[in-house]
Amino acid sequence: MLGLRNREPALPALADNFTPLVPRRRSLLAALAALWAFPMHAQSTADLDLIRAAEGGDAAAVKRLLDGGAGVTARDGRRRTALMAATQGNHVEAARLLIDKGSDVNAQDSIEDSPFLLAGASGFQEILKMCVARGADLKSRNRYGGTALIPACHHGHLETVQELLKTKIDVNHVNKLGWTALLEAIILGDGGKTHTEIVRELLAHGAQVNLADRDGVTPLAHARRHGYREMVRLLEAAGGR
Repeated sequence: MLGLRNREPALPALADNFTPLVPRRRSLLAALAALWAFPMHAQSTADLDLIRAAEGGDAAAVKRLLDGGAGVTARDGRRRTALMAATQGNHVEAARLLIDKGSDVNAQDSIEDSPFLLAGASGFQEILKMCVARGADLKSRNRYGGTALIPACHHGHLETVQELLKTKIDVNHVNKLGWTALLEAIILGDGGKTHTEIVRELLAHGAQVNLADRDGVTPLAHARRHGYREMVRLLEAAGGR
């Protein structure tokens, strides 16, 4: 009895502390529910092996695993599909096998890259063409809010820019930095022959020559600041101010 009497004062304290635990429990359940909302990671050894084989460009292993039933929708810890892993290494044949099996060319990973977006930004021409042919989302955006066209212009991937301009991609899309493809080609380009040709291509495909950045600086003003004479000539001829 003495032991029970000694425990009794603790009971009200426990009751007093119980109520705050309820919302905490609810918060924990909500957090667990949020985790379940994300796509599942790879579910089997074969799925993981497929991603590894794609990452290494082992087309023979990719084919064998696909024929054995490995899933093209499985993801690894970085939310990469096998196609995303193949694209990162520009492994064309592995990517082709995966796309032919229905892999999603628009599936974005943990940093918002997709096979299509990454192929555009990296100038991986063959994979880009396959992605476009298989329904690439031309409006999809990377973590900077840009379409595939904008980083292609930034990095000077002329052939990729030309390929994308054959589609209905928005040539005047503005990213989170407040830059269009035209602005990025000038601001982040080197002013050389390739970036100058990209500017020419953009203007020929409807780039708005006087669409300024967030500070009101136009493409022509940026080109003048950098001393890019040929770009300046092109922009002035297109009505730049």
